[in-house]
Amino acid sequence: MTYIDAKGKACPMPVIMAKKELDAGIKQLTIEVDNQTAVENLKRLGASKNCSVAVKNESENFLVVFNNESAEKTLQENIEKPEIPVLPLSGKSPWVLFVGSDGIGSGSPELGHNLMTMLFYTLSQGDNLPQSILFMNGGVKLPTQNEQVVEHLHALQARGCEILVCGTCLNYYGLSEQLKIGTVSNMYDISSRMLTAAKVISF
Repeated sequence: MTYIDAKGKACPMPVIMAKKELDAGIKQLTIEVDNQTAVENLKRLGASKNCSVAVKNESENFLVVFNNESAEKTLQENIEKPEIPVLPLSGKSPWVLFVGSDGIGSGSPELGHNLMTMLFYTLSQGDNLPQSILFMNGGVKLPTQNEQVVEHLHALQARGCEILVCGTCLNYYGLSEQLKIGTVSNMYDISSRMLTAAKVISF
C-alpha cells in the first residue's frame, strides 16, 4: 500500500499526486488530505480510473484509499471482448494560452494570484500543453515577479511550450530588466499565434 501525505496542499495538487501513482501502475494507494474539497476531487479521480475509493476520517484529516484492482479487471475484460473499431484521433489540436492579468477572476486579488499560480502548476503537470503562452498587460508581472510561476514556466518551456512576453507591456510597467523567462515579443507575433491556433484560452 503506497501512502501520500497531501495535508496542507490545495487542489488540484492531491489529485495530480494521486494520478501520477495510479498512472504508474500502483494498485493500492492511500492519500491523506485535510479538506473535503480534496476528498470529492479524489473520488472523481477514482471514478475516472475505475478504482474503488473508500474514505476514512482520521481526527481532522481524511484518508482516501484507492483500490485499482477493479481497473485491471475492467481492462482485462475489455481485452477479451471484441470491440467496435474506433478511428484514432490524429492528435490534440494546437492551442495557445493568452494571459492578460496576474490573477484569475475578480474579487480577492490574493485569491486570484493563488489561482493563477495553481493554473501554471496544473499545466506543467499535465499532458495537453499549450503550443504557446502569451503574456500581455498585467500578465507580464508573472514571468518577472512571481517566482512560483517562473518555476512552472521553466518546466513548460522544457517540454516544448513557446513563451512570448509583450515588450511594450514590460516597458510600461518598468519590468524590462526583470524578465526571468520567455522571449520579448510584440503585438504582431502574439496576434499571429492567436490567429493561427485551433483554440485560444484567455485569462
